[in-house]
Amino acid sequence: MKNKIVVVGAGFVGATSAYAIMNWGLASEIALIDLNKDKADGEAMDLNHGAAFVKPVRIKSGGYEECKDARVVIISAGVNQKPGESRLDLVHNNTRVFQEIIPRIMEYTRDAILLVVTNPVDILTYVTLKISGLPRHQVLGSGTVLDSSRFRFLLSEHCRVNPRNVHAYIIGEHGDHEVAAWSLTNVAGVPFEKYCVVCKEDCGSDDFKEKINSKVKNAAYEIIERKQATYYAVGLGVARIVESILRDENTILTVSVAVEGEYGLSGLGLSLPAIVGAKGIKKVLTLDLTAAEEAELMESARVLKDIIKGLKI
Repeated sequence: MKNKIVVVGAGFVGATSAYAIMNWGLASEIALIDLNKDKADGEAMDLNHGAAFVKPVRIKSGGYEECKDARVVIISAGVNQKPGESRLDLVHNNTRVFQEIIPRIMEYTRDAILLVVTNPVDILTYVTLKISGLPRHQVLGSGTVLDSSRFRFLLSEHCRVNPRNVHAYIIGEHGDHEVAAWSLTNVAGVPFEKYCVVCKEDCGSDDFKEKINSKVKNAAYEIIERKQATYYAVGLGVARIVESILRDENTILTVSVAVEGEYGLSGLGLSLPAIVGAKGIKKVLTLDLTAAEEAELMESARVLKDIIKGLKI
Protein backbone atom coordinates (compact mmCIF):
# COMPACT_ATOMS: atom_id res chain seq x y z
CA MET A 1 0.00 0.00 0.00
CA LYS A 2 1.38 3.41 -0.90
CA ASN A 3 1.80 5.92 1.89
CA LYS A 4 -0.44 8.63 0.48
CA ILE A 5 -1.12 11.62 2.72
CA VAL A 6 -3.77 14.24 1.96
CA VAL A 7 -3.73 17.67 3.59
CA VAL A 8 -7.03 19.55 3.56
CA GLY A 9 -6.20 23.19 4.20
CA ALA A 10 -2.90 24.44 2.78
CA GLY A 11 -2.42 27.36 5.16
CA PHE A 12 0.51 27.83 7.53
CA VAL A 13 -0.13 24.66 9.52
CA GLY A 14 -1.16 22.44 6.61
CA ALA A 15 1.76 23.47 4.39
CA THR A 16 4.27 23.17 7.23
CA SER A 17 2.93 19.71 8.11
CA ALA A 18 3.33 18.65 4.48
CA TYR A 19 6.88 20.03 4.50
CA ALA A 20 7.77 18.10 7.67
CA ILE A 21 6.27 14.86 6.29
CA MET A 22 8.19 15.36 3.04
CA ASN A 23 11.41 16.16 4.87
CA TRP A 24 11.16 13.03 7.05
CA GLY A 25 10.59 10.83 3.99
CA LEU A 26 7.34 9.44 5.39
CA ALA A 27 5.08 9.60 2.34
CA SER A 28 5.22 8.34 -1.23
CA GLU A 29 2.56 10.88 -2.22
CA ILE A 30 1.26 14.11 -0.68
CA ALA A 31 -1.84 15.88 -2.03
CA LEU A 32 -2.87 19.38 -1.00
CA ILE A 33 -6.49 20.54 -1.08
CA ASP A 34 -7.55 24.11 -0.39
CA LEU A 35 -10.52 26.38 -1.09
CA ASN A 36 -7.92 28.72 -2.59
CA LYS A 37 -6.71 26.55 -5.46
CA ASP A 38 -3.88 28.92 -6.33
CA LYS A 39 -2.55 28.59 -2.76
CA ALA A 40 -2.57 24.80 -2.98
CA ASP A 41 -0.96 24.89 -6.43
CA GLY A 42 1.75 27.26 -5.23
CA GLU A 43 2.56 25.21 -2.13
CA ALA A 44 2.78 22.02 -4.20
CA MET A 45 5.12 23.73 -6.67
CA ASP A 46 7.33 25.07 -3.91
CA LEU A 47 7.59 21.67 -2.19
CA ASN A 48 8.27 19.88 -5.48
CA HIS A 49 11.22 22.15 -6.15
CA GLY A 50 12.97 20.53 -3.18
CA ALA A 51 12.58 17.02 -4.62
CA ALA A 52 16.31 16.64 -5.22
CA PHE A 53 17.00 16.98 -1.49
CA VAL A 54 14.62 14.38 -0.06
CA LYS A 55 13.49 10.80 -0.55
CA PRO A 56 11.26 10.29 -3.62
CA VAL A 57 7.78 11.69 -3.10
CA ARG A 58 5.06 12.86 -5.47
CA ILE A 59 3.45 16.15 -4.41
CA LYS A 60 0.40 17.62 -6.09
CA SER A 61 -2.69 19.73 -5.53
CA GLY A 62 -6.24 18.81 -6.39
CA GLY A 63 -9.81 18.33 -5.24
CA TYR A 64 -11.42 15.98 -2.73
CA GLU A 65 -11.08 13.08 -5.16
CA GLU A 66 -7.44 12.99 -3.94
CA CYS A 67 -8.71 11.47 -0.69
CA LYS A 68 -9.22 8.17 -2.49
CA ASP A 69 -6.57 5.64 -1.43
CA ALA A 70 -5.14 7.98 1.23
CA ARG A 71 -3.69 6.40 4.35
CA VAL A 72 -4.15 9.59 6.38
CA VAL A 73 -6.22 12.72 5.71
CA ILE A 74 -4.94 15.68 7.71
CA ILE A 75 -7.61 18.34 8.27
CA SER A 76 -6.11 21.75 8.95
CA ALA A 77 -8.72 23.92 7.21
CA GLY A 78 -10.69 26.56 9.05
CA VAL A 79 -10.58 30.01 10.58
CA ASN A 80 -7.25 30.84 12.25
CA GLN A 81 -6.85 32.07 15.80
CA LYS A 82 -6.25 35.82 15.94
CA PRO A 83 -4.47 37.88 18.62
CA GLY A 84 -6.69 38.07 21.70
CA GLU A 85 -8.83 35.07 20.73
CA SER A 86 -8.92 31.76 22.55
CA ARG A 87 -9.08 28.48 20.64
CA LEU A 88 -12.66 28.01 21.85
CA ASP A 89 -13.67 31.31 20.20
CA LEU A 90 -13.29 29.56 16.84
CA VAL A 91 -15.70 26.73 17.54
CA HIS A 92 -18.88 27.76 15.69
CA ASN A 93 -17.20 28.99 12.51
CA ASN A 94 -14.96 25.97 12.26
CA THR A 95 -17.78 23.54 13.01
CA ARG A 96 -19.60 24.97 9.98
CA VAL A 97 -16.45 24.55 7.90
CA PHE A 98 -16.19 20.90 9.01
CA GLN A 99 -19.85 20.28 8.16
CA GLU A 100 -18.88 21.07 4.57
CA ILE A 101 -15.48 19.35 4.51
CA ILE A 102 -16.10 15.99 6.21
CA PRO A 103 -18.94 14.78 3.92
CA ARG A 104 -16.79 15.62 0.89
CA ILE A 105 -13.92 13.52 2.27
CA MET A 106 -16.34 10.68 2.99
CA GLU A 107 -17.44 10.63 -0.67
CA TYR A 108 -14.02 9.23 -1.58
CA THR A 109 -12.82 7.23 1.41
CA ARG A 110 -14.02 5.50 4.52
CA ASP A 111 -10.72 3.72 5.06
CA ALA A 112 -8.37 6.64 5.72
CA ILE A 113 -7.49 7.76 9.22
CA LEU A 114 -8.70 11.33 9.80
CA LEU A 115 -6.22 13.50 11.71
CA VAL A 116 -7.77 16.79 12.88
CA VAL A 117 -5.45 19.73 13.51
CA THR A 118 -7.85 22.70 13.28
CA ASN A 119 -8.73 24.40 16.57
CA PRO A 120 -10.48 23.89 18.88
CA VAL A 121 -9.02 20.49 18.11
CA ASP A 122 -10.66 18.42 20.87
CA ILE A 123 -14.15 19.59 19.96
CA LEU A 124 -13.55 19.32 16.22
CA THR A 125 -12.24 15.78 16.62
CA TYR A 126 -15.57 14.88 18.22
CA VAL A 127 -17.45 16.83 15.51
CA THR A 128 -15.52 14.91 12.83
CA LEU A 129 -16.38 11.58 14.45
CA LYS A 130 -20.08 12.43 14.54
CA ILE A 131 -20.29 13.79 11.00
CA SER A 132 -18.19 11.04 9.44
CA GLY A 133 -19.81 8.12 11.25
CA LEU A 134 -16.41 6.41 11.36
CA PRO A 135 -15.35 4.21 14.29
CA ARG A 136 -13.46 5.93 17.11
CA HIS A 137 -10.08 4.46 16.24
CA GLN A 138 -10.09 6.15 12.80
CA VAL A 139 -10.58 9.71 14.03
CA LEU A 140 -8.02 11.50 16.17
CA GLY A 141 -6.71 15.01 16.67
CA SER A 142 -3.29 16.54 17.25
CA GLY A 143 -4.52 17.19 20.79
CA THR A 144 -1.91 18.22 23.33
CA VAL A 145 1.03 16.67 21.49
CA LEU A 146 2.38 20.21 21.02
CA ASP A 147 1.59 21.28 24.61
CA SER A 148 3.37 18.19 25.95
CA SER A 149 6.39 19.03 23.78
CA ARG A 150 6.40 22.59 25.11
CA PHE A 151 6.19 21.21 28.66
CA ARG A 152 9.11 18.85 28.06
CA PHE A 153 11.18 21.61 26.45
CA LEU A 154 10.73 24.03 29.35
CA LEU A 155 11.61 21.36 31.90
CA SER A 156 14.63 20.27 29.86
CA GLU A 157 15.87 23.85 29.71
CA HIS A 158 15.53 24.19 33.46
CA CYS A 159 17.17 20.85 34.26
CA ARG A 160 19.76 21.15 31.44
CA VAL A 161 18.98 17.77 29.89
CA ASN A 162 17.84 16.61 26.46
CA PRO A 163 14.04 17.05 26.02
CA ARG A 164 13.87 13.40 24.94
CA ASN A 165 14.90 12.40 28.47
CA VAL A 166 11.96 14.30 29.97
CA HIS A 167 8.68 12.36 30.07
CA ALA A 168 5.69 14.56 30.75
CA TYR A 169 2.06 14.91 29.67
CA ILE A 170 -0.33 17.80 29.19
CA ILE A 171 -3.87 16.38 29.05
CA GLY A 172 -7.47 17.60 28.85
CA GLU A 173 -8.24 20.52 26.56
CA HIS A 174 -5.67 21.84 24.11
CA GLY A 175 -6.20 25.31 25.46
CA ASP A 176 -6.82 27.36 28.58
CA HIS A 177 -8.11 24.41 30.64
CA GLU A 178 -5.27 22.01 29.93
CA VAL A 179 -3.86 19.95 32.79
CA ALA A 180 -0.18 19.33 33.52
CA ALA A 181 0.23 15.82 34.97
CA TRP A 182 3.06 16.75 37.31
CA SER A 183 2.64 13.62 39.42
CA LEU A 184 3.65 11.46 36.44
CA THR A 185 6.48 13.69 35.18
CA ASN A 186 9.93 12.13 35.26
CA VAL A 187 13.46 12.65 34.00
CA ALA A 188 15.05 9.42 32.74
CA GLY A 189 12.65 7.45 34.93
CA VAL A 190 13.30 9.51 38.07
CA PRO A 191 10.12 11.21 39.39
CA PHE A 192 10.46 14.94 38.83
CA GLU A 193 10.28 15.89 42.49
CA LYS A 194 13.14 13.50 43.28
CA TYR A 195 15.12 14.69 40.29
CA CYS A 196 14.99 18.20 41.75
CA VAL A 197 17.51 17.03 44.35
CA VAL A 198 19.89 16.06 41.52
CA CYS A 199 19.02 19.18 39.56
CA LYS A 200 19.85 21.39 42.57
CA GLU A 201 17.50 24.05 41.28
CA ASP A 202 14.38 25.50 42.87
CA CYS A 203 11.96 23.37 40.86
CA GLY A 204 9.81 21.56 43.40
CA SER A 205 7.78 24.55 44.61
CA ASP A 206 4.20 25.34 43.67
CA ASP A 207 5.38 28.72 42.34
CA PHE A 208 7.76 27.02 39.92
CA LYS A 209 5.05 24.66 38.70
CA GLU A 210 2.58 27.48 38.20
CA LYS A 211 5.19 29.44 36.25
CA ILE A 212 5.82 26.48 33.92
CA ASN A 213 2.06 25.81 33.58
CA SER A 214 1.51 29.44 32.57
CA LYS A 215 4.32 29.39 30.00
CA VAL A 216 2.96 26.24 28.37
CA LYS A 217 -0.64 27.46 28.39
CA ASN A 218 0.14 30.93 27.05
CA ALA A 219 2.83 30.00 24.53
CA ALA A 220 0.50 30.14 21.53
CA TYR A 221 -0.89 33.54 22.54
CA GLU A 222 2.63 34.96 22.79
CA ILE A 223 3.71 33.53 19.43
CA ILE A 224 0.53 34.70 17.68
CA GLU A 225 1.01 38.19 19.14
CA ARG A 226 4.57 38.25 17.81
CA LYS A 227 4.21 36.57 14.39
CA GLN A 228 0.45 36.06 13.81
CA ALA A 229 0.50 32.24 13.76
CA THR A 230 2.14 29.09 15.14
CA TYR A 231 3.08 26.39 12.66
CA TYR A 232 6.62 24.98 12.91
CA ALA A 233 6.25 22.99 16.12
CA VAL A 234 2.70 21.84 15.39
CA GLY A 235 3.81 20.79 11.89
CA LEU A 236 6.48 18.60 13.47
CA GLY A 237 3.91 17.23 15.92
CA VAL A 238 1.57 16.31 13.06
CA ALA A 239 4.44 14.58 11.25
CA ARG A 240 5.22 12.63 14.42
CA ILE A 241 1.63 11.36 14.62
CA VAL A 242 1.65 10.44 10.93
CA GLU A 243 4.94 8.60 11.40
CA SER A 244 3.49 6.50 14.20
CA ILE A 245 0.52 5.58 11.98
CA LEU A 246 2.46 4.77 8.82
CA ARG A 247 5.12 2.76 10.64
CA ASP A 248 2.69 1.12 13.07
CA GLU A 249 4.90 2.24 15.94
CA ASN A 250 2.38 1.93 18.78
CA THR A 251 3.73 5.22 20.13
CA ILE A 252 1.99 6.80 23.12
CA LEU A 253 0.94 10.32 22.18
CA THR A 254 -1.43 12.79 23.83
CA VAL A 255 -3.88 12.99 20.94
CA SER A 256 -7.52 14.10 20.89
CA VAL A 257 -9.91 11.16 21.14
CA ALA A 258 -13.63 10.69 21.64
CA VAL A 259 -13.81 9.40 25.20
CA GLU A 260 -15.92 6.29 25.78
CA GLY A 261 -15.93 5.76 29.52
CA GLU A 262 -12.39 6.87 30.36
CA TYR A 263 -12.54 8.65 33.74
CA GLY A 264 -16.30 8.06 33.60
CA LEU A 265 -16.63 10.51 30.69
CA SER A 266 -18.39 10.28 27.33
CA GLY A 267 -19.92 12.52 24.66
CA LEU A 268 -16.86 14.69 24.02
CA GLY A 269 -13.35 14.77 22.65
CA LEU A 270 -10.43 15.10 25.05
CA SER A 271 -6.63 14.95 24.81
CA LEU A 272 -5.34 11.83 26.53
CA PRO A 273 -2.32 9.53 26.10
CA ALA A 274 -3.19 6.90 23.53
CA ILE A 275 -1.34 4.16 21.70
CA VAL A 276 -1.21 5.22 18.04
CA GLY A 277 -0.51 2.72 15.27
CA ALA A 278 -1.47 1.65 11.77
CA LYS A 279 -5.21 1.63 12.47
CA GLY A 280 -5.18 4.89 14.38
CA ILE A 281 -6.09 4.71 18.07
CA LYS A 282 -5.25 1.28 19.46
CA LYS A 283 -5.89 2.04 23.12
CA VAL A 284 -6.63 5.08 25.27
CA LEU A 285 -4.69 5.06 28.53
CA THR A 286 -6.19 6.03 31.87
CA LEU A 287 -3.49 7.63 34.01
CA ASP A 288 -3.16 7.32 37.77
CA LEU A 289 -3.63 11.01 38.53
CA THR A 290 -3.72 12.77 41.88
CA ALA A 291 -7.12 13.86 43.16
CA ALA A 292 -6.29 17.49 42.30
CA GLU A 293 -5.20 16.61 38.74
CA GLU A 294 -8.30 14.52 38.16
CA ALA A 295 -10.48 17.39 39.41
CA GLU A 296 -8.77 19.71 36.89
CA LEU A 297 -9.36 17.14 34.14
CA MET A 298 -13.06 16.94 35.04
CA GLU A 299 -13.32 20.74 34.83
CA SER A 300 -11.60 20.70 31.45
CA ALA A 301 -14.07 18.06 30.25
CA ARG A 302 -17.03 20.03 31.63
CA VAL A 303 -16.02 23.16 29.69
CA LEU A 304 -15.68 21.22 26.43
CA LYS A 305 -18.91 19.26 26.91
CA ASP A 306 -20.91 22.41 27.64
CA ILE A 307 -19.73 23.89 24.33
CA ILE A 308 -20.49 20.68 22.41
CA LYS A 309 -24.06 20.75 23.75
CA GLY A 310 -24.55 24.08 21.97
CA LEU A 311 -23.40 22.79 18.57
CA LYS A 312 -25.77 21.50 15.89
CA ILE A 313 -24.07 18.27 14.80
